[in-house]
Amino acid sequence: MSRYEEFEAFVRTVEANSFTAAAQQLGVAKSAISRRVSDLEHRLGTQLIIRSTRALSLTEAGTTLFYQAKHLLEDWLEAECAARDDHSALTGTIRFAAPLSFGIDHLGPALIAFQASHPGIFLDVDFSDRQVDLTAEGIDLAVRIGQLRDSSLVARKLAPVRMIAAASPDFLKAHGTPKTVADLRGMKELKYSNRPDISWTFQAPDGDRHTVSLVAAMRSSNGQFIKEAAIAGQGLTIQPNFILYDALRDGRLVQLLSDHQLDEIGIYAVYPQTRHLSLRVRALVDHLASHCGDAPYWDNWTVVS
Repeated sequence: MSRYEEFEAFVRTVEANSFTAAAQQLGVAKSAISRRVSDLEHRLGTQLIIRSTRALSLTEAGTTLFYQAKHLLEDWLEAECAARDDHSALTGTIRFAAPLSFGIDHLGPALIAFQASHPGIFLDVDFSDRQVDLTAEGIDLAVRIGQLRDSSLVARKLAPVRMIAAASPDFLKAHGTPKTVADLRGMKELKYSNRPDISWTFQAPDGDRHTVSLVAAMRSSNGQFIKEAAIAGQGLTIQPNFILYDALRDGRLVQLLSDHQLDEIGIYAVYPQTRHLSLRVRALVDHLASHCGDAPYWDNWTVVS
């Protein structure tokens, strides 16, 4: 019996949560599937599946191996396609993670188009503002925004991001429109809670840099909620252009100090250094890079009068 057959039996059993269903998928007897999984456990010297009369569950070792074995099987099939120069038939699963607001607003259409072009690929998408552990959670590819701090990840920049200071017309009518960075002091800020810094640095047209700390009027981990609070006049906000661009375009928000620059950050596709970048994941990275581009659409807005 080959190791491929052992891994295949294990992965199909876990996916189907049944030895019987796995056997039906592979066209072999249930006893053959059970024996292959048992042989794999014996060879590795650890239990992978906890068997009961009601259901199957994975041990910690089984959970870790499942993601690795699943990738192994998919890479095997992908290698066959590559050998046949059949890149149009990419198959397998891509576990993908991205921040909630950016994922829904800007990546959703791109992901749908990608899967339409590659029907053999199964996308498992997690849109969440929590920081996922790519290795522990078996994530193939993630999108990160901001400064990258994890040196264990390989990154490819998808697009630049400008930070924009903005407030609603009603807020500015009540509190005045700032002309200088110093004018921001004392104004209420709606803060993004996942950003640890408490100050902002603006670069003036003459190149001088000015740092200001603002008073927090509200804090949230969701950028869209902060934008809505700013539109409602609850304070000013400093957020990425991809969150604010539509409200700036239709006049619900007004850019502040538009002749000043905040530090640019980036949008990155990242994956673990320890993981081989499969053809299907590479294809998705290329697709997302093309979708975002060096001059992304959210960086261009014209105020509708």
